[in-house]
Amino acid sequence: MFEKHLQCPYCRQAITILLDTGVEGFTNVVDDCEVCCRPIDIDYCVEEGEVTAFSYNAIEGNEF
Repeated sequence: MFEKHLQCPYCRQAITILLDTGVEGFTNVVDDCEVCCRPIDIDYCVEEGEVTAFSYNAIEGNEF
């Protein structure tokens, strides 16, 4: 597991998510913000146990 820090696209609070680095290749997950509980679409790629690409977006409206 890899701990990733980001800013919630809705409430703008700093949050932490865990990425599974045990699965090679591209992964898409939806995780809720630990502050406002709104869904965040997360894409990342793992190569040789390392996260090589990462992006995230709001799913719902009202993002900043």
